[in-house]
Parts: sequence; structure tokens; C-alpha cells
Amino acid sequence: MLLLTALLCSACNVSVTDANDSAPTANAAAPGNAATAANEAYDFQVVPEQNAWQADRIFQAQVQLDRWGLSPGVLDGKDGMSFKAAVRGFQEANKLPVTGDYDQKTALALLEGEARPTTWLVRIPADFARGPFFDMPKGMKEKAELPALTYRNLLEKLAERFHTTPEFLVSINAPGTKVGAGTTIRVPAIENQPVAQIEGDERGWGATLASLGVAKDQPQADHVVVDKSEGLLKVYAADNRLIAQFPATMGSQYDPLPLGEWTIKGVSRNPDYHYNPALFWDAGAKDEKAVLKPGPNGPVGVVWIDLSKDHYGIHGTPEPQTIGRSESHGCVRLTNWDAARLAQMVKPGTKAKFQA
Repeated sequence: MLLLTALLCSACNVSVTDANDSAPTANAAAPGNAATAANEAYDFQVVPEQNAWQADRIFQAQVQLDRWGLSPGVLDGKDGMSFKAAVRGFQEANKLPVTGDYDQKTALALLEGEARPTTWLVRIPADFARGPFFDMPKGMKEKAELPALTYRNLLEKLAERFHTTPEFLVSINAPGTKVGAGTTIRVPAIENQPVAQIEGDERGWGATLASLGVAKDQPQADHVVVDKSEGLLKVYAADNRLIAQFPATMGSQYDPLPLGEWTIKGVSRNPDYHYNPALFWDAGAKDEKAVLKPGPNGPVGVVWIDLSKDHYGIHGTPEPQTIGRSESHGCVRLTNWDAARLAQMVKPGTKAKFQA
């Protein structure tokens, strides 16, 4: 019998019902049903509605920019620095005047005359709502004791799946909306992705991609540029054409971004995290080495892209709303969904230029 725990999100008036149980469903028990059951866990069914929800033009543009791979970061409807940077990237990629202004010409090119929805009402799959979910302790030692660094609750998991924040999901839903297996919630219209079949995928990367709404097949990078002044990671094809762009957090006064030309050595998907306090200026005096299990709420999120510069990499984050708004320990942080996309674009040997 599934243990259902009713939670109340501390930041909002939304009732969250978490199925905090990792037991397999009956449908998944038979080996022949494994692939079908895996896909069903991420198959959000759109619920028809009589009167479509009206999104403002900024949020509409954010969703479409995300679809183009020119990420505005979290989808929140805000006309801020990340949105303007994404607009500039779209203008550059489409040979429009690069102003960062979301003008009529840019809007026409971005929306392509489509009437695609900006949000959907979706029914939450039972297996997606299944836990386990854990509160995240602050200390590395306590985090190392957890079996996985999973989401804190279903609302946070839903927010990452649809490239936004729990707070924004709350804002576009009616007060008291129920969040649990089989319930209906309004979300940004980020398409479903099947669980990718990947040879030797022992760490469930195919399921991670599906859980983040990220397609396995992505355009392939020739090189990437991390630009400190713009706060962006840009992905280029061999002909120097911009094919993707992501807002990033990079470096601090204690651990500045290592400017120069580096090479990607490898990509670790759903990695363990090896904490060594000797490498952190802000480590506690009593901190000890620890190995943390994988998970989206780990210090590097769902992926670590290793660089030829020792101890430096490009990775995800447990707090997507902080991207571009806080400092890092010298590495380059992206939202988990953007880091997952980038992981599918690069390979060992891809060049990475870090510039001021």
C-alpha cells in the first residue's frame, strides 16, 4: 500500500501529495513492460480546456526561446537580464539586429506565426509523483548519508521538469491546487520526451533526460565559449554559427573564472560528488572528505563536464533560480536542464574558451 503524505509548500498555498515510496508499480514488474512503464512515468497527458490561459508576451517568448535552445534560464515571465540575453542570442542566430529588445521583427521570427500554447493543463503521472523525496541537510556529512540527492518534494520535481520554479507554478495555478498522482496542474508547455535507450546506461541518464524534458538528440558542438561579461555559455557549430546559449554563473572573487582555452576531457552523467574541503575557501574547520550520491539536488546537479583545467568543470545546480545571480567556486553552473542539454552536445576533445 502506497504511503501518501500530504504536505503544504511553505512558500505558497498549494497542497502537495507526495507518493514517498520507491516500490515498482505493477505495470513495471514484468520485464516486457519495462520500456512502456518507464515512458509512462514521464508521459504528461494534456487536459483539454475550453478557454486557453492567456500568457503575457514575455512568458510566451521565454517558452519559445527555450524550445529553440536559446535558454532564458527559469521560465518566470520576467523581462530581466537573462531574457534579454536570450533574445540577443536568438537575434544573432537568426541574423537579426542584435539589440536584446523584444521588438516586433524579433517576435515574428521567434514565434514563426505559430499558435503553439504557452502553457498546458497536464495530468501528473502516478510514477512521476512517486518518491522518494528528501529534505536537503546543509552539511556535506549529512548529505553523504542520504541514499540519493533527490528532489525535496513533488512541486520542486515538477518545476524542473517544466523549466521553472515552484513559486512560478504556484502563481499560474489557482490557490489550493492539489499536486499529486493523477491531479491536474498548469505548467509551461515543455514537450514530453521518451526515456532514451542508451547502451550501458547504468546510471539512468535516459530517465534523467525525460525527467527534465530534454531530448537525447541535440545539435553537436564544435566549440563552446564562456563569456564572463555576458554571463553566458554559448555553443557554436564548426562554421561558427551559434546553435545554443545558456545563462551561467561563473567564478567569484575567491575563485575567479580560469580565463583561457581549455578542452573538455569527459562528461559524467548522474555523477557521485567527491567533496574535499581542502579545495574550498569557505569549508568549515571540521569538514571532512565525503562522497555524495547522485541526484538533481547534489552540488553539481545532474552532470559534471570535466575540463582540462584541474578541479574545474561545467555542471548543473540544485538551485536554478540563482543562475546569473550568485557566485560559484570558479566553475560554470547552469540549470540542470541546460546542463543536460549541453552534455548531449559536447564530447571529449570539444574546445572550451573562457573569456572576460
